Amino acid sequence: MTVTVPRQADSPDEPQKPAEDRRHMIRRRALTLLIIVLLIGVPAGYLVISANQSRESGKDKEEKYSATGLTPHWPSRVQRRIYQVTIPVPSYNVGYYETNNWRTSRLYVQFSTTDENLDAYLATMGFDRDDLKPDEITISARDQKITGWNFTGPGPWYGLIHHQKNPAPTHDVVVSMADPENPFVYVVSRTVP
Repeated sequence: MTVTVPRQADSPDEPQKPAEDRRHMIRRRALTLLIIVLLIGVPAGYLVISANQSRESGKDKEEKYSATGLTPHWPSRVQRRIYQVTIPVPSYNVGYYETNNWRTSRLYVQFSTTDENLDAYLATMGFDRDDLKPDEITISARDQKITGWNFTGPGPWYGLIHHQKNPAPTHDVVVSMADPENPFVYVVSRTVP
């Protein structure tokens, strides 16, 4: 059962409101329309701009990771920690490239450093110069192709492989001693998930 409340009549004591004139009505509707546009249009515009920026950011990342060859910067601290790659300071001509797939993740790093820092770098893996094998190119042809590295130039070349138990990465290291005071180091650190 529904109850209907009768409409109350206007009190005879209340003054009658004058009818709204046309200009006031148009102004009120325009103000209402402006508020609606601001409440809906501004957030919608923001979403469109944000979506475009996000899409552009995704394209930049896609280009970065689909490119072959090295990026001329230091790898991030997180990358260096995950792949256990220490780059001594000072080092120059630093470059890196990372690849990931369901089987193996690799970080390719190159740098030139001082003679003393080469010893410090090798010590981080538990090695010294005596562990470097002459004319040993430990980086595979596949990895050389990905980075564009070419180990046929002036040497002498030295190499070693740092095997570790999973999940720790394995390091393939090649060192060019063409300039004995500033050796050039190439490292491929690979992890198997």
